[in-house]
Amino acid sequence: MTMQIGMIGLGKMGMNMARRLLRGGHEVVAWNRSPEKIDQLVKEGAVGAYSLEEMAAKLDPPRPVWIMLPAGPVVEDMISQLGEILDPGDIIIEGGNSFYKDDIRRAGELEKKGIVYVDAGVSGGIWGLTLGYCTMVGGPREAFERLEPVFKTLAPEEGYLHCGPTGAGHFVKMVHNGIEYGLMQAYAEGFEIMDASPYGRDLDFAQVSRLWNQGSVIRSWLLELAEGVFERDPRLNNVEDIVQDSGEGRWAVQQAVETSVPVPVLAASLFARFRSQQASSFSGRLLASLRHAFGGHGVTRKGPNL
Repeated sequence: MTMQIGMIGLGKMGMNMARRLLRGGHEVVAWNRSPEKIDQLVKEGAVGAYSLEEMAAKLDPPRPVWIMLPAGPVVEDMISQLGEILDPGDIIIEGGNSFYKDDIRRAGELEKKGIVYVDAGVSGGIWGLTLGYCTMVGGPREAFERLEPVFKTLAPEEGYLHCGPTGAGHFVKMVHNGIEYGLMQAYAEGFEIMDASPYGRDLDFAQVSRLWNQGSVIRSWLLELAEGVFERDPRLNNVEDIVQDSGEGRWAVQQAVETSVPVPVLAASLFARFRSQQASSFSGRLLASLRHAFGGHGVTRKGPNL
């Protein structure tokens, strides 16, 4: 079964999701802030909409509209606009990385207008076009069932799930991203141990990554990516050690605090990212100063003659 669906936001994720839907036979009515991307997708078979009103006019009611925009004020503004344009019975699917408590609030506000809200946590990154997008869905069961042909096309086999009521999809995606932080940190620390060892100079980390993916208990897609990374830059000389964090990693740790769940690995991996974003930490400078004060240990000072 194919469907007609609106797609708002043609960034790295949204564009490829729209392409996968087109390849699955669905009709995609696409809107983006910059018209060039709309034009590009139209050439690939989409229907272009150069305003939200035009998108609504080109979709047959009841309309499903998927939002794929950066989480935060941009999404809030878009939902507010759609709330004035769409009609009762229409569905807004928020596919970005929104906080699940925001989903609950938005659903309540839209319910007053008869508009249905569905949250969809999507994982797959730039590889989703070919491999599919793991999709975690929250919202009314009847809305999920109506949209199921879209989820089935986007996801790999058995790669989508109705996780529960409003917010459940983004909640599960939030925890997913927290786990992702921990896994990445574990791999990073393990490879650093090897790099600093007497064997580090001789080890080919791309080969080690490939080896570990052959039946070992730590095999994973992340190791496949690591293999490619090390093939291109064996000692990562072209990359700064600055790691940004998304809101979801923070939210996962905050949720653990709220429910008194100990998550030392997830928390440590989040704090490691915070540290990577600091050129010089205040805490590190204080530690060095205190060590010097009580023990006379050497301290590295900035600037000449200090």
